Amino acid sequence: MINTGPDWERRIADLWATFDDHEPEDFLAKVKELTAERPPGDAIAHYELASAHDSIGNEAEAATHYREAFAAGLEGSRRRQATIQYASTLRNLGQAEESVALLTAERDALSDELDDAITAFLALALTDLGRDREAVSLALGALSRHLPQYSRSVSNYAQALMED
Repeated sequence: MINTGPDWERRIADLWATFDDHEPEDFLAKVKELTAERPPGDAIAHYELASAHDSIGNEAEAATHYREAFAAGLEGSRRRQATIQYASTLRNLGQAEESVALLTAERDALSDELDDAITAFLALALTDLGRDREAVSLALGALSRHLPQYSRSVSNYAQALMED
């Protein structure tokens, strides 16, 4: 049965909300059951499978599903989340340069509530490449926007790290 409506979205959200209540393979099996309700080759199904594999430590399998989700035309907030998650997966698979490229492009593409998450994962990937000053600069720049005091000072120090 193909189900792509609000009921399906609610059930997948409810399953994710109980992630910690499941053994990894049991959780994956439940995600597979739900994604089987989507049309064959569905971008959202591949994204949810990628996320599930990622969450239980199956990075190589997750990467495959992320690529399939993008190829199938994943859109909206899931596409941006998938980019962050895929970049993190690539980093964990030893492909930090590709992770940096993806996150840098995503950072330049648009701005939304995920900006700081993108920056955080970009900083991690930069660290893997030995670009620690740049990573710290990005992290401090993102943090500075949330400080109740010293925001301007921390922002200026973050910029100064890149000038040295």
